[in-house]
Amino acid sequence: MSRPTRAPGRLARYGFGVAEGDGGARAADLLGPDGLGLWQPVEQEPVDEPARELLAALSRAADPDLALRQLHRIVEAERRISGDGAPGGSGASSPLIAELLADPGLRRRLIAVLGASSALGDHLVANPEHCLALRTAPDGLAPIAEGRLEPAGDGNPVAVLRTAYRLALLRIAAADLTGGRALEQTMAALSALADATLAAAYEIAVDELAEGTERPRLAVVAMGKCGGGELNYVSDVDVIFVAAEDGDLPAATLVATRLIHICGLVAWPVDAALRPEGNRGPLVRTLASHLAYYRRWARTWEFQALLKARPAAGDLPLAQEWIDQLAPLVWRAAERPEAVEDVRAMRRRIIDNIPPKELEREIKRGPGGLRDIEFAVQLLQLVHGRGDETLRAPGTIPALRALVAGGYVGRADGESLLRGYRFLRSVEHRLQLQALRRTHTVPTEPSALRWLAAALGFTATPGRNAVESFRAEWVTHATEVRRLHAKLLYRPLLESVARVPADGLRLTPEAARHRLEILGFADPAGALRHLQALTGGVSRTAAIQRTLLPVLLSEFADAPEPDRGLLNYRKVSDKLGSTPWYLRLLRDGGPVARRLARVLALSRYVADLLARDPEALRLLAEENELAPRPRAVLREGFLAAAARHTDPVEATRAVRALRRRELVRVACADVLCRAGALAPTPTRPDGTTRPAVGLADITEVGTALSDVTDATLAAALRAARASQPAPAGLRFAVIGMGRLGGYESNYLSDADVLFVYDPPADSGESAASAAAHAIAEELRRLLGVPAPDPPLGVDADLRPEGRQGPLVRSLAAYAQYYARWSRVWEAQALLRARFVCGDADLGAEFEAMIEPVRYPAEGLTREQIVEIRRIKARVETERLPRGADPATHTKLGRGGLADVEWAVQLVQLRHAGAIPELRGTRTLDALAAAERAGLIDPADAAEMAAGWSLAAQVRNALMLVRGRAGDQLPRHGVELAGVVRLLGRDDPGEFLDEYLRTGRRSRAAAQRVLEA
Repeated sequence: MSRPTRAPGRLARYGFGVAEGDGGARAADLLGPDGLGLWQPVEQEPVDEPARELLAALSRAADPDLALRQLHRIVEAERRISGDGAPGGSGASSPLIAELLADPGLRRRLIAVLGASSALGDHLVANPEHCLALRTAPDGLAPIAEGRLEPAGDGNPVAVLRTAYRLALLRIAAADLTGGRALEQTMAALSALADATLAAAYEIAVDELAEGTERPRLAVVAMGKCGGGELNYVSDVDVIFVAAEDGDLPAATLVATRLIHICGLVAWPVDAALRPEGNRGPLVRTLASHLAYYRRWARTWEFQALLKARPAAGDLPLAQEWIDQLAPLVWRAAERPEAVEDVRAMRRRIIDNIPPKELEREIKRGPGGLRDIEFAVQLLQLVHGRGDETLRAPGTIPALRALVAGGYVGRADGESLLRGYRFLRSVEHRLQLQALRRTHTVPTEPSALRWLAAALGFTATPGRNAVESFRAEWVTHATEVRRLHAKLLYRPLLESVARVPADGLRLTPEAARHRLEILGFADPAGALRHLQALTGGVSRTAAIQRTLLPVLLSEFADAPEPDRGLLNYRKVSDKLGSTPWYLRLLRDGGPVARRLARVLALSRYVADLLARDPEALRLLAEENELAPRPRAVLREGFLAAAARHTDPVEATRAVRALRRRELVRVACADVLCRAGALAPTPTRPDGTTRPAVGLADITEVGTALSDVTDATLAAALRAARASQPAPAGLRFAVIGMGRLGGYESNYLSDADVLFVYDPPADSGESAASAAAHAIAEELRRLLGVPAPDPPLGVDADLRPEGRQGPLVRSLAAYAQYYARWSRVWEAQALLRARFVCGDADLGAEFEAMIEPVRYPAEGLTREQIVEIRRIKARVETERLPRGADPATHTKLGRGGLADVEWAVQLVQLRHAGAIPELRGTRTLDALAAAERAGLIDPADAAEMAAGWSLAAQVRNALMLVRGRAGDQLPRHGVELAGVVRLLGRDDPGEFLDEYLRTGRRSRAAAQRVLEA
């Protein structure tokens, strides 16, 4: 009978013919009267409503054509077995078709299997009666799919076991494909089926022992995916065989060898290569032999593998004893110096061994694949599981959930990894189920990709077909997994936690008190109260703190005052503990936690700033955030902040907040610059990295702090001028003096300034003077308003006539004063003068006006030189605080800042009029210029530069350690130890000797220059 030409087209609507490319012609043959008898070719319709439902079920299969072919083959096999050769089509009298039409559950399960697995279809063709294993039970429930073996019949026990295995696998696959089991349940069922198969094979092997052979005590320990309860459809089953005693070894080896052979015939290969010495070692070892090996020879990856060990078959108590005996070794493995890097290196080797053409298609071993998730989870288990037994779960998903619950992995990161793991395992399951073949590679053929996308439930959407949808999701998950793998596996905190002894991770009160005493806390009881406040309770915050604190305590212990570091950390945590980003940043933010511990333990100055602005600790997360901002960027940002407010007080408050943030930036970089791996390395504009500003280069610190002060004064001046009426055209400028002018500011420096104005031509002098005074007073008032920010004193005492003179002078008045009444010390002070902010032209005019004053063309007279020496001697006598040690006073002491600066400034006053290279406000630059000009002996210049630099470094370090101004380096105590630690030295006594020696040499050189 001829077939209507339109019938295949109608069947194509059911999805038939897509894979075949024949528009459904083959399907019409298989479904028609000569096939299954479900399709009427003339009417082009199903024969009846039940047939329509069966066709609809076939259309929902991953591959409708494959499902139909498989079903047709099974019905044909059924007919051959029954001997029914009657005409009318193979489906006319098929009991299976009748069952499918009558049982919707059987229909859904069987068709899903036939469309997803050609291998299981082949099995059902060979054993049509096994289809009925998927029938719905009388109580309406689906068949049990929990991995149970139900051996039936007599005969060869291996053949019986193989049949029972295939039936159990069939039920699991049907439940998986129809949504009757989630991924975790499917993996658990496959693992349970593996256990049951191993146990059955074990019993068969024991029964085959020679008569009279005593049953050995042999344990089969599941490893790998089977041990983790996360087995896939086709995988080697990793095991380790353990015998109880030496006497068990001969029989145990026979049983183990036969078990491997039986399982290979029944289900899958058994791989015992994870045993000690791998395939070169004996197949079976005694418990004692195992312990001896792991105690002496095992490598990190072998302990990593033991994370998934689980009793599976044989002598289960012996298997559990083996696991229990090895557990202490497993949970100490991460304390090995090389452990963390071993795990990372193993992951890199796995990727390197993937053929390049498969690298991007590998969902298991490739980047962004299952191994990325597993290695990250296992490394976190090895490191943190030593102190937290909730992490000691063999399965990846339970372990990952425990890591999230314990705060070791962020919630969002954990959810992303779980989603990625489920997706990749689902892809792996579908790939393996198709031919029951071990594969982890996504196919490239279009038809295979269409089948895979359909098997995973992807459908076409507007503008995107099912394959494109699958690819988009795959790329999304792989990219996120790759990112999180790098974030977790290479988290710097891991090495730090791994170095903490296991006992240090269990912060019980007794263990904590003992550890605090060992770490050198002066008040263990007080420190313990801080720990209890931070870690008490069952909140996620407390859990994360319990993870962080063992590492932080070790960092605090390296500081001279561990108690202060912990107290400061408590204060910061109390302020930020409830914010969602704080602990997440410490846990996940690279070196942030250890950097924070260092700055809190070593610097009271930084601790005070962070107490006022805790959010500034975000700066510790980024290398480039710990580099000083360029001068122009600072000025622009500060001025913009001031411009956003009409109220001058609010404008200045915003500016001072920015200043505080910049002080944190510079101070943190300073404290961390000698911290080894914690030292920031900002990226240059050309892409190279460089060390951050710090005590190692005191001139960079002074420049950075001076730039911050300049920007602060510029923004405050804008606010002051906006609030004070002034004649149109009034020019006003701020001139930097002292350390500000020399770009040598320290953390607590006041801003030494002069105020200069120039009245407009059409305005009276008195009105302009009053307006300029009002602006200067307002600027000082705004920067002096009480606030939580560090104060910036504005000191104008270096102005003509000092405090007795007017606060502000016009340019002409300055010129008149310096021309008629100025003294040599005022010319000396002007050596540091430079324009800071305000009217740039006026600033340049002021600098030009003072040039002949500070750089006299004829140099100094003998009387002026004697006057400078006299004033210096008087300063040393009168200004050195009572009781101060002149040998260790950084500013006025022997060979300190003042000695070098007075000597260099004398040279400038004497010779800068004739030698332009000497004209600069920076001490070390002028010193170097004087050496090049032959005015200072190179040896003396080197000694003076060393003395000035060391004194400036120590002075800054003292301020960082104390949190307040101070020039006196103590000869002993915690402050000396803190300074020494900040400067990267080890022995306070040796450093003090070095300081005294450098000071003596610097003093002698300065004296020679002053007396020349």
